[in-house]
Amino acid sequence: MNINIERFIPISLFLIIFIAGLLRLWQIGNVPPSPDWDEAALGYNAYSILNTGRDEYGKFLPLVLRSFDDYKPGLYVYFIIPFLYIFGLTLSVVRLPSVIFGLISIFVLYFLVKEILNNNGFINEKIVGLLSSFMLAISPWHIQFSRIAFESSIGMSFNLLGTFAFFKGLNRPIYLIASVFFFASNVYVYQSNKVFSPLLLLLLIIIYFRTIINISRKYLILAVVFGVIISTPLIISTLTDSSTLSRARGVAVFADQTQFLKRNVQRIIQDAKNNDRIGLILDNRRYQYLQAIISGYISHFDLNWLLISGDLPRHHAPFMGLLYIWELPFVLVGLYVIIFGKLTKKIKLFLIGWYLIVPIPASITSGVPHSIRTLNFLPLYPIFTAIGLVYSYYFLQKKYSILLQKIIIIGFIFFAGFQFLYFINQYFIQLNYYTSQEWQYGYSEAVDYVKKHEGEYKKIVVTNKPPLDQSYMFFLFYLQYSPVDYQRESQLSSGGFRENHVFGKYIFRPIDWNSEEKAKKTLYVGRPGDFSEDANILKTVNYLDGKPAIKIVEGK
Repeated sequence: MNINIERFIPISLFLIIFIAGLLRLWQIGNVPPSPDWDEAALGYNAYSILNTGRDEYGKFLPLVLRSFDDYKPGLYVYFIIPFLYIFGLTLSVVRLPSVIFGLISIFVLYFLVKEILNNNGFINEKIVGLLSSFMLAISPWHIQFSRIAFESSIGMSFNLLGTFAFFKGLNRPIYLIASVFFFASNVYVYQSNKVFSPLLLLLLIIIYFRTIINISRKYLILAVVFGVIISTPLIISTLTDSSTLSRARGVAVFADQTQFLKRNVQRIIQDAKNNDRIGLILDNRRYQYLQAIISGYISHFDLNWLLISGDLPRHHAPFMGLLYIWELPFVLVGLYVIIFGKLTKKIKLFLIGWYLIVPIPASITSGVPHSIRTLNFLPLYPIFTAIGLVYSYYFLQKKYSILLQKIIIIGFIFFAGFQFLYFINQYFIQLNYYTSQEWQYGYSEAVDYVKKHEGEYKKIVVTNKPPLDQSYMFFLFYLQYSPVDYQRESQLSSGGFRENHVFGKYIFRPIDWNSEEKAKKTLYVGRPGDFSEDANILKTVNYLDGKPAIKIVEGK
């Protein structure tokens, strides 16, 4: 490996980005097979803001989207708007910002690795940088979330850009302003980054404090002022509107509305009845919170979650984890080299510190381990794997004959290549079959049918019960219903909005077939179980595994 690779770096990086682009753009509007309700909401709210300047609830240029009362940061919507203006409202357009920032992350990772490993007693930092970018390009975890309109993907990219700009800023202070820009802007992208981004920036400041205090004061002051200006609008919004924290309260382990507290209260009542003093101590709410947080934190290092099972079906390819199984030994080697190798103490503290703070935002929430809330792991596993691969190759060169080296390398390439092809099959072929229900598949076909026949009916009733909850948003999305009309029709005299979302001929509410009027000029769109066997079924939409998803029925 003592060859001059400098001239091969541009073409190598280009090929990596090209491969990554193929993996992320191929069938982008069809795999996964349907938008989930968050993607539909992001798309329609972008459509609404483009046409009216207001979101679905009539709020002018919102920083936070009320959406389904989960009050998500709104920056992703604004990234959609330029593509929406050019190409129109489609699922591919909604997902495109995630793809673009995914590719940016792969590109930036090379330069970040090169920056932090340069002059650190580490040989061939350029090779490690290229390998890190390649590993991120083919990462199942990264491919999954850079093909979907999930804000966390852009949030991870912002953290990567902010970190790279910080390291550049240690030598060229003007970059510190760019670093603060990305870290501060990240609070408008994804909820968990309201915690993680400040922690990552704080980690960098602590490690490089002595270097920072020697930087010209004007750059430091500009960076601080810039950060305050960017973050102040969201801080004001949060302080003046407590509902913006409803999502955090809803998923927190110490939130009253979670099942956690209910179970805790039941145990304490039982302990009191049994006069169980030890139980009263151990079931104390504060102790249980601490135990849940620690358990949630540790769960994100579970190898079964990382390599085998993943978490929710929408978060990984079927029958696969988030990483390739073959990565594990190289990740361990990479961690060993980072901790005990020749890297400077500061770089060791930075890489290990980053690795340890990633699960903190997720650990205080329910439903852990969680691959979206810990997406900031993503740059690290490719780096660990790349370092492990390079040092393993060095080890082979020193310890084994050329013939044995070739056998081992060919065997590794065969095994890694087989698992990569297995992932390609699971994702691009099997995912739609196994997870179409989780992706709320069926609305496109159902809306298309209803749209063709809506002129024949006075009223169209659509269920809003699981798994067809939030059905109104899918109809808004696929109908591309006028945001002006929707905002006018949904507005109540009190200034609020209709809970069941009524617009045009469409009424979104539960369907109770036994008590429905079943008027002849009424069309019903509901779950298979919503209708009796003698109902006049006009169309059945099936999930991609053949099971019925949606039935369209005419009132008699």
